[in-house]
Amino acid sequence: MEMVRRGRIEVICGSMFSGKTEELIRRMKRAKFAHQKVEIFKPALDTRYSEEEVVSHDSNHILSTPIESSASILLLATDVDVVGIDEAQFFDDELPAVCNELARRGTRVIIAGLDMDFKCNPFGPMPALMAIADDVTKVHAICVRCGNLAYVSHRTIDNDKLVLLGEKMEYEPLCRECYEKALAARNEQNVDDKQ
Repeated sequence: MEMVRRGRIEVICGSMFSGKTEELIRRMKRAKFAHQKVEIFKPALDTRYSEEEVVSHDSNHILSTPIESSASILLLATDVDVVGIDEAQFFDDELPAVCNELARRGTRVIIAGLDMDFKCNPFGPMPALMAIADDVTKVHAICVRCGNLAYVSHRTIDNDKLVLLGEKMEYEPLCRECYEKALAARNEQNVDDKQ
């Protein structure tokens, strides 16, 4: 009896340093181990650790294809069992439609991305991806100030640009309470600077 491929969409979301990419890599390596044909994509703008690999903060890595737009995924993912997409928040708003088309074709799609930006707003296509997903896994970093589960990637430098690639020098995972305290302290500092 021939096995029918069933497409599905899986989303892994959370703050920075929560293990999203680590989990994506783990799932992709398991698919490879099961002799499934896999393809991993990442936004071309993300060159923090490597231009051609998806790399976790723990230095785990897997070969990937950097692309400029989500439409490229449909062209490059023909005859693939599993598609992985890292840093999905940086892709265009067509990514949910691309993922739906892949799932319709019978492809398992595994997506990792930040659910919120540094201002706690839903980030890029992630809300739409979570809405259409068959499964959503929210992973958590640990708040660096109190040890509770982190809620947000708090930007530690003064820069309001929405997309600012960074690591531990630019961001820290904070729980909701510590984030509110950090915002209050920053606002107080801004008032003092103006006086």
